[in-house]
Parts: sequence; C-alpha cells; structure tokens
Amino acid sequence: MTTRMTGTAEARALTDAHRAPPPADDRELWQRVTSGGPDADAAFTELFERHAEAVWNYAYRLTASWSSADDLLSTTFLTVWRLRTRVVLTRDSARPWLFTVTANLARDERRARARLWRLVRRLGTREPQADHAEGVVDSDAAEHRLRRVLAAVRRLPRAEQEITRLCLLGGMSTEDAAQLLGITEASVRSRVSRARARLRQITEEDDHE
Repeated sequence: MTTRMTGTAEARALTDAHRAPPPADDRELWQRVTSGGPDADAAFTELFERHAEAVWNYAYRLTASWSSADDLLSTTFLTVWRLRTRVVLTRDSARPWLFTVTANLARDERRARARLWRLVRRLGTREPQADHAEGVVDSDAAEHRLRRVLAAVRRLPRAEQEITRLCLLGGMSTEDAAQLLGITEASVRSRVSRARARLRQITEEDDHE
C-alpha cells in the first residue's frame, strides 16, 4: 500500500530536510577546535564570535579602560588558542572558563605593573627622604620615569633583558627562571644582580644629563 503525501506534508518534509542543524554547544565546538581537523579554525572563530562581546564587557568591568579591555580580549583568546591541546572543556558553555582566563590575565597585568612601579621607585631612590611628602611623585612625572626605566631595560645586554623581564618585572622565582632558561640558579642570581646594577647606573646617568 502506497501512501501519498499531501502538499502541506511534503513541503514540511522538504523544509525539515534542508533545515540547518542546531548550533553546537561550546563543548562540541571546543572538541572540533582541539581535534586539529579541517574545521578547527572555523570552530574557534565561531567560539570567538559567540563570546567576544561578553568577554570584552567583563574585561572592561575589571579595568575601567577601553584600550585595556581590547588588549585583554585579544590576549584571552590568544591564550585560549595556545591552551587548546591541554584543556578539556567539561561544561556546555565556555564562558565561565573564558572569564577565568580574562581575570587571571588582568590580575597578572596589575601585578606586573605594581612590580614595575616598585622597581622604578627602587632605582630612583639614592638616599633616604627627609620628608615623606617629598617622595610623592605626581602621576605625569611617574609615567615619564616609567617610560625611562623601560627604555633602560631595552639598553641592557640580551641575557639581562630576558632575566629582568622574567624576574624583576615578571616576578618569576630564580628557580623557575633557571629551569626555563636551562641555566643554573646561581647564574640567574648573578644576571639579576648585574641587571639591577646596570639599570641603576643607566637611570642615574640619565638623571644627570
């Protein structure tokens, strides 16, 4: 017995056959990203487009700065891409993880900036201040000195630039830096000491110019 489809039923069947599949959840997208298959890039782009606005808004709330939020957005997704072979997404939504990565990056940036300010103050202090108020520098002068210290770092020998960014600015322990660079911890301490001395000399010479 043959059953004929009515026009309405036939149209519905054709519509169902051509209907796009339901959008994948984030866990499925992430599996496609980590598989390294031909659609990995497309899956990652879809993940970005799905969450970029939310991540930017979250970054802005953390920093109160449009430019910092822009930087955090790009750095967050760059970090996520680099971690793709090491992270398994267990939730249907990647947003909580993306927010965690963003918050960690923002915290690291604040810590790095605080360490840099402390380095600036140490390099700029050659004798005790008689009055605490005299040691307070207005923001414009502080920014100017910060730029000078960063310029001084770029004038160091390559090995000392590296150790300055890792240990003095990045807060990395001498043990971790030694493992990363493949040298002894004593060599790291020696480079740190030389870098501090050179930076102090450079900044003091600049102060007298």
